[in-house]
Amino acid sequence: MSPPDISLTPTLGTKHSGIPERLLPKATYAKSLVYQGKTVSDSTPLTRGLPIPQGISKNAFLTAISELQSALGSENVVLNDKELKNGWYMEHPNTHDMMPLHSYEEFVASAVAYPGSVEEVQTAVRWANKHLVPLFPISMGRNLGYGGAAPRVRGSVTLDLGRRMNKILDINAEDYTCLVEPGVTFYALYEEIVKRGLQDKMWIDTPDLGGGSVLGNTLDRGVGYTPYGDHWATHSGLEVVLPGPEAQLLRTGMGALEGANTWQCFPYGFGPYSDGIFSQSNYGIVTKMGMTLMPNPGGYESFMYTFPNDSDLASLIDIIRPLRISNILENVAQLRHGLQTLSVKGFPRTRYYTGSGPMPEPVYREHLKSTATGDCAWVYYGMSYGPAHIRKYKLDVIDAEFHKIPGCKKIDPKTLPADEYFWSRDKVASGTPDLEELKWVNWMPNGSHIAFSPIAPIQGEDARKLYGLAKKRHTEAGIDLMPAFCVGLREMHLIVEIVFDAEDEGMRRKAEKCLRDMIDDAAKLGYGEYRTHLALMDQVAGTYNWNEGSLMKFNNQLKDTLDPNGILAPGRCGIWPARYRGRGWELKGGETSVEGDGVAPVAGQSKI
Repeated sequence: MSPPDISLTPTLGTKHSGIPERLLPKATYAKSLVYQGKTVSDSTPLTRGLPIPQGISKNAFLTAISELQSALGSENVVLNDKELKNGWYMEHPNTHDMMPLHSYEEFVASAVAYPGSVEEVQTAVRWANKHLVPLFPISMGRNLGYGGAAPRVRGSVTLDLGRRMNKILDINAEDYTCLVEPGVTFYALYEEIVKRGLQDKMWIDTPDLGGGSVLGNTLDRGVGYTPYGDHWATHSGLEVVLPGPEAQLLRTGMGALEGANTWQCFPYGFGPYSDGIFSQSNYGIVTKMGMTLMPNPGGYESFMYTFPNDSDLASLIDIIRPLRISNILENVAQLRHGLQTLSVKGFPRTRYYTGSGPMPEPVYREHLKSTATGDCAWVYYGMSYGPAHIRKYKLDVIDAEFHKIPGCKKIDPKTLPADEYFWSRDKVASGTPDLEELKWVNWMPNGSHIAFSPIAPIQGEDARKLYGLAKKRHTEAGIDLMPAFCVGLREMHLIVEIVFDAEDEGMRRKAEKCLRDMIDDAAKLGYGEYRTHLALMDQVAGTYNWNEGSLMKFNNQLKDTLDPNGILAPGRCGIWPARYRGRGWELKGGETSVEGDGVAPVAGQSKI
């Protein structure tokens, strides 16, 4: 396969979803590693033809699309009837999942519409209600590992808000807030702060990769790595188009008060706090969002410790808990397994091991000996904030506590080369978006990944149980285990990235079974997922089943009230509208198709 034209990686100066100029060399290298591991073409023909959503004929659908093109402009409504192009992180598709568990043509859009204003979003919603065509809104579509830009219902029309609605509407340097549209990436927000000369005054909080939408990541309750790492907790104010036939527009919190100047300063307003129903849901299309920004703390210092044994995990988590709760450990603590420290270098697994089954521990530990991190089971990445004398006090406490683990080593940053992964964590934890994290996907040819993401208390015994069940299921599946514990103030996310070859059907099935088994195992122990892939949403939603599933019954009531025609992202987070409910759309594992048996007609709607 011929290599790609590396120079075509878009920059922010040419595309809203592009890379900052400062990261272009890193992007060029990352892209070259991705394409070294690809064994197939980027383009896949649509062998099943134009995907039409169930409940509407092809002729009626094409007539409806023509109507939407007239309303938004023909160039802003594009049929997905030719081929699927995968690309990579910086040139990702907005029609399907580029890292699929099922075939590329299962979770796939029929068309993509690009609204350029709130009014055009409302137009699209009214159109969808008129023709009963499902819409699937995305901000950027970089939710990789959880389904990307793919719609849950095959043939949905993707509503790509990012391309034409990507303005930073406000940055308030006095209140430390901002107001953004869906297409604003963490890269773009950071670069604008630098452009305005505000970087010495305020920081943004960024996830591991900076190409995602600030709005989209927050609505999916994503996290970053400064003290402002809980993105949902730092948002303030939403503007939302509701999915009913009127496409009603509302603002939450203080935004509901005409002329309010506190929309980004106080999130609650008066009466019920409604923002929560628009996160991880299909109850509305968010068109604006406010965020609080972090004051520059006046200094920072990254640090890294290694620990020698797998069995150190429980003791280490019990040491981390009081330090994190008391904010001695100030940012989201990252405790990574040694194998992931090796894989994040971006080289294929075959560089280290060509055998079958999980890579034996002696093999990867031998390879770790030649790295700057050294031989270890666990690596802790952290950062201390504030003036030097304050940092010293906190760092001395941390050092004394961590050295209670026999064999603990503190790595001197001065010994680390410029390309060591530590320096990427240093950037991210100081509010500077980077492009390093997904390099571990190159572990497999045609690298893809899905994530196991349960939540647990910060207790050593809980960490031991979760790690144990993950290890058991990975061994059964013959998959390498690469866990990371991300510790918040009173909970920890275990993030296990399952890396697989997207072109290997057998490997895809093993990856899916491994993840489904872990979800069930964790639920039996009282641990629930906080986020999951499109194909797993029904299963995860089903684990939240207290009191005969009263939460889902409530979610369904909200859905049917706000979206009576069931047009907005049906099936997202396991929430199905009445038209789809009970018709076999739910995926619990083992299905040969992602589609159910049609949709119910709407009263008064002629059959088309």
